[in-house]
Amino acid sequence: MSDGERDDPGLASAVGVVRTQVRLQKLDFWLRNPDYLADELLTKYEATAEARLLELAGRILDSEEPEVRCYPMLRHHFGAYEPLDDALAVLRSAGLVARRRRGTVNRVRQHDYFLLAAGRKVAREAIQEAPAFQYYVDRVQLVLDLADGRGGNQLKKQQYLQREYAEAARGDRIGSVSVRARARLEELRRQAKNGDAGAGDHG
Repeated sequence: MSDGERDDPGLASAVGVVRTQVRLQKLDFWLRNPDYLADELLTKYEATAEARLLELAGRILDSEEPEVRCYPMLRHHFGAYEPLDDALAVLRSAGLVARRRRGTVNRVRQHDYFLLAAGRKVAREAIQEAPAFQYYVDRVQLVLDLADGRGGNQLKKQQYLQREYAEAARGDRIGSVSVRARARLEELRRQAKNGDAGAGDHG
C-alpha cells in the first residue's frame, strides 16, 4: 500500500488489495469459467512440462465443474466484463471491502479494491460453517498462481488468444471451450504417456 493509502482512515484495517478493475474482471473470468482456467493450465503445461499442471487441468475437465460451476460473463470493449457496483455495494455497506478511485472527478484512471479485516473474518467464518466454500478459496489461489503477478492488460491479451473469447460479439456471453479443452487434455495425456513409455524403453 502507498503512503497515501496508509494514511486513509477507511483503509486502516485493509489486509489485501486488487489493483485495477481490469485485473479484477480478468481474474474473475477464470474463476467463473473453469473450462478456460483448465485450458490455460494446459497452455502453461505445454510451456513448462510441469506434470502438476496437467493433473490440475484433468481434475477440472474430468469432472462436471466446467458445467455446474460456470457463471458466464459478457464480452465488453475490454474483454470479459460484469457490472461490479451492485455486488460491491453490499460488501462496502457492511464494511467488508473498500474501493478507491484514482484520477480526477471527470476521468477516473483506476479503481483499487481493498479487502478489510472484517471481510477476511467473515470469509473465514463462512468457510468454517460451510466447508464447501473452501472450493472458492482453492480456486482463487489457483487463479492467482496462474496470473503470476501479471496486470489486467496482460491478462486481457492472454484471454483474447482464445477464439471463442475473441469472437464473441460485444454484449454477448462468452462461449464455453470445454469440448475443445477436454480433447486437448486427452491429446496431451496421450503424448505424456507415450513420452514416459519412450523414456522407459531407453532406461
